[in-house]
Parts: sequence; structure tokens; C-alpha cells
Amino acid sequence: MNYLDNLFGLNGKTALVTGGASGIGRMIATALVQAGAHVMIVSRKSENCESVAAELNNLGASGSAEGFGGDVGSQESIDALVSAVKSRTEKLDILFNNAGVSWGAPMESFPHAAWEKVMGINVAGLFTLTRELLPLLDAAASDADPARVVNIGSVMGTLPVSEGAYSYAASKAAVHHLTKILADEFAARRITVNAFAPGPFPSRMTAFATASAEGEARVGKNVPLGRIGQPEDIAGATLYLCGRSGRYVTGAILPLDGGMSVQNSVNLFGNL
Repeated sequence: MNYLDNLFGLNGKTALVTGGASGIGRMIATALVQAGAHVMIVSRKSENCESVAAELNNLGASGSAEGFGGDVGSQESIDALVSAVKSRTEKLDILFNNAGVSWGAPMESFPHAAWEKVMGINVAGLFTLTRELLPLLDAAASDADPARVVNIGSVMGTLPVSEGAYSYAASKAAVHHLTKILADEFAARRITVNAFAPGPFPSRMTAFATASAEGEARVGKNVPLGRIGQPEDIAGATLYLCGRSGRYVTGAILPLDGGMSVQNSVNLFGNL
């Protein structure tokens, strides 16, 4: 095994990516397959997962994929998803909690239901699925090579900005905090827990703004590095945290935002 494969390769690993048929989830699944993992791709639309899995299997990569339906919106649907995962594997090396929803509306008309739905999926669903999959994560964990949980947060969970997505922003802040709580509690089990905090990336959730080259350029002007995120940016972070390179990292909220989380408009003495 060469140096890079030793650090970032995932041959023999088994992974689950929720919401893995599109957007950031698909970018994650692609990176894992390219690195040699067997990846289970799940979302509410099974046909989309099956189609994406077939496309990834045609890449000629060392890994493989399978797709099937799965939902994290209730205890019952999570039980069904966990049962489907357990029927396919006896251990889970990598769990990506990527499934999520958003809701945008002005403050004056923002409904209570938007809190119930978004927090229920983005926070409660993430927590419950992780809890139910602990036996499979435990089976994969070791001192030398911990099992990995990676939660998908957001720059909106880091910065005090909502742009009408009040429950989404609050849910992602909760994901960041929960990531640190679980990292502490799971360390003794030899399971690392980290999170991505992405800025703007092309996805169905951001298609209203990034679906065209012109839209990407306009959004990119709001990012200190001058562009929106691309698949390689997600792939690099994925392989870093999931390969041997990331086995000593836990409780990290990794900003993948082009510098948005550290930009500062305060200018104390600039007008002197």
C-alpha cells in the first residue's frame, strides 16, 4: 500500500450516507466509493438511490455502492432503515448523517410546523439513527482505527444568519453542539464524531440560487475565496476524516465555507 492509500484509502470499509442521492450527500458517496469503500446510499426516494448507486458502480473505482429507500423522519422509519442496514452488514465503519430539510419564510409568517419538521429530521432524526446504529459502529471500532460518524452542519449554524430559514439555522447550530457532546461520550467506544459546516455548494436545497453559472458566480461573490464549493472540496474533507489520516480527530466542526465563518465586517479604526 502506498503512502496516500495508507492515509486516505478506505478499502474494506462499509459506509452509510443518508440523503446520499443528491447534493453534498452524493459528493460524499462518490468520494467514499472512489477510495474503496462499500457505500449504502439512502434517501426517501429509493429509485434515485438505486440510480446513483448504478452510476457510481460504473466509475471503475475500487469501491462499490448500493441504494435503497430510507427515512429519518420518525422512530418507525428509522427502525425500518436500521433493519435494512443490519440485513446488509454486521458492522458499520462510517456513518454520514447528511439527510436534512429546510424551510424558508418571513418572520411574520414563519409557521410552528417549520420547527417541528426541521428539528425533527435535522436533529432528532440524526440523533436517533446514530443511537440505533451504535451496535454496528461498535462492531467496527478499534483502538487503532475508530469507527467514524460525520454529521452535516452548516455555516448557518456557525454564523448568526438565517435569511428566513430560522429553524434550519438553529437546527444546524444544534447539530454542531450535539456533535461535540457525542464526540465526548463516544470516545471511550472508539468512535469519532465530527461535523462538516459547509458554506454554499450546488444542491437541490440551494438550486434557487446556484442552478446556473451566473447564479454560482453571484453567490460566490459573497464568499471570501470568491466561489462556491465544489465536489472536490467535500471529497478531500471526507477522505481526511474517514481515512487513517483522521483517526485522531474527534469533536471537530470542519468549516468548508471558503472563509465565510471567519470573515469580519467590523472595522474598529479604519475610518480614522
